[in-house]
Amino acid sequence: MVFNLNQSVEAILTMIRRLIGENIDLAWLPGTGPFMVRMDPSQLDQIMVNLCVNARDAIAGVGRVTIETDAVSFDETYCRLHTETTPGEYARLSVGDNGCGMDEETLAHIFEPFFTTKGLGQGTGMGLATIYGIVRQNKGFITVYSEKETGSVFKVHIPMNTTGAEGTKTEKSETVPSGKGESILIVEDDPMMLEMTAMMLQSLGYSVLSAATPGEAVDLVRGNPTKIHLFITDVVMPEMNGRELAERILEIRPTIKHLFMSGYTANVIAHQGVLDEGINFIQKPFILKDLAVKIREILG
Repeated sequence: MVFNLNQSVEAILTMIRRLIGENIDLAWLPGTGPFMVRMDPSQLDQIMVNLCVNARDAIAGVGRVTIETDAVSFDETYCRLHTETTPGEYARLSVGDNGCGMDEETLAHIFEPFFTTKGLGQGTGMGLATIYGIVRQNKGFITVYSEKETGSVFKVHIPMNTTGAEGTKTEKSETVPSGKGESILIVEDDPMMLEMTAMMLQSLGYSVLSAATPGEAVDLVRGNPTKIHLFITDVVMPEMNGRELAERILEIRPTIKHLFMSGYTANVIAHQGVLDEGINFIQKPFILKDLAVKIREILG
């Protein structure tokens, strides 16, 4: 069945609010649709309930669960590095929380059947494994971003259904703006993400400096005599967060421009008080064109 993702999410929100309880604020932030997908509507309800109950269980006391939708496209370059994806347009459903978060070991196992972090009698561990199976059955994929004591966000990507939609064949210009030789510093504690983003920037014609930790980034800025036009930093990192790093770097080079990136959505990051609303921000995962356009918007 083909249906509008936003409308289907809205239809289940009343039940979701009862499930998560009055002490948890539920934020519904729909993107500008319609986002038409083809799947069994009951499967979407199952995804929503499982993700929101998990988010509730990760929060001790009061907290916030954020549900968002948007459209995203993935190109061949991205898909070569992420084998579960195929190029195309996707509707993305994100469910985020500001709960206890997960460490890397837990993240490596969360989609395995019977794996659970809950106590005896509190769950079978089949919820996320079931969601994973549903998403893959519908030719989609799911990604997770989480940090201990910060929260988690699950992003479900379902292929957009464009059958019979008028105007969907209209091609937009796919021009990717290149760099002008500017120097960019990227700060990212995930080695794969650091390498992939550095490769993207180099292919766009930028000179790239990279740092795996905030401390390393500060040393690079302080010790490099050449001009650094822009630094791109992850928001949640060890040692200090992205905002704190930006303040340190701006003390050394007040004219440097900056771009924040995170697996969390901009709304979740702003609500947690890590970043102000309206700052330069790009959400992971991103494709080459989106990064290129965002950088040119900042550098001019």
